[in-house]
Amino acid sequence: MADDVQATWPTKTHYRYAEINGRRIFYREAGDPNSPTILLLHGYPSSSHTYRELIPLLSGRFHVIAPDNLGSGYSDHPDPDKTIYTFDLLADHVSGLIDHLKIDQYVLYMQDFGAPVGYRVMLKDPKRVRGIIAQNANAYLEGMTDQKQAFFRNAQEDRSPEHVASLYKHVSDEAIKYKQYLRDVPDDRRDTMSPDTWTHDLAFLRTESDRKIQVQLFQDYYSNLLAYPKWQAFLRKNKPPTLLVWGKNDPVFMASGAEAYLRDVPDAKLHLIDAGHFAVEERPVVIAQHIVRFMESDLK
Repeated sequence: MADDVQATWPTKTHYRYAEINGRRIFYREAGDPNSPTILLLHGYPSSSHTYRELIPLLSGRFHVIAPDNLGSGYSDHPDPDKTIYTFDLLADHVSGLIDHLKIDQYVLYMQDFGAPVGYRVMLKDPKRVRGIIAQNANAYLEGMTDQKQAFFRNAQEDRSPEHVASLYKHVSDEAIKYKQYLRDVPDDRRDTMSPDTWTHDLAFLRTESDRKIQVQLFQDYYSNLLAYPKWQAFLRKNKPPTLLVWGKNDPVFMASGAEAYLRDVPDAKLHLIDAGHFAVEERPVVIAQHIVRFMESDLK
């Protein structure tokens, strides 16, 4: 892709906390608050750390906010035996952070778990949404394999001790490193994937309690598939300016999920890039270039 986006000097990223609903929520903030705001929502098993390279590429032009979900990264991790983790709960804390920071309008970047959190946030207050950037952020059944749909349905419905125990293998060290980060990356490009990714994530999955948080979210994930029609109706009704920048090598949230968005937002800009599920880790510069073009043309 020709580089027709001029580089700008980044601003310093600040590392902050806010008390939201009685919990400490960590977030990264960079850029001029008077510039258009981009809110970056992370996926599983990551945190705002996944945006550490993207933020400096955007902060010279935009105001960038990237929170850690409740139970992830540096945000509070309430005991899952006392607090049941759901996507509604995560979204409530993101909405609370938006209110706390007095963000009147924003463009929402979503990846993986960022989609179910983000759609809940947008549906709660659609008037604040200036646009959507979806990076492997599924909202259509076509974008998810039958096998993965069955996995989430069974996670919700089968609460037998044996089945629940089987979910923990998905939060093992091996699963995080290889099935999440390295699975989609060809051997000759693995040097684009920083070991900081899985090392950072695994640091927050060391305890049984932290792993249980993620298992509870697996158990709630099927609620998102049931909510897809509502999310799609939101897109059809509001037609937000939409950028689809999608790693086409993702075997879980497939490129067909990106293409499906065009049914409801036909003017969306679609870019299938040569990357996997964590495209922002592999190709942050390419993604930043697409974002700058989108922000400076479609949102004028």
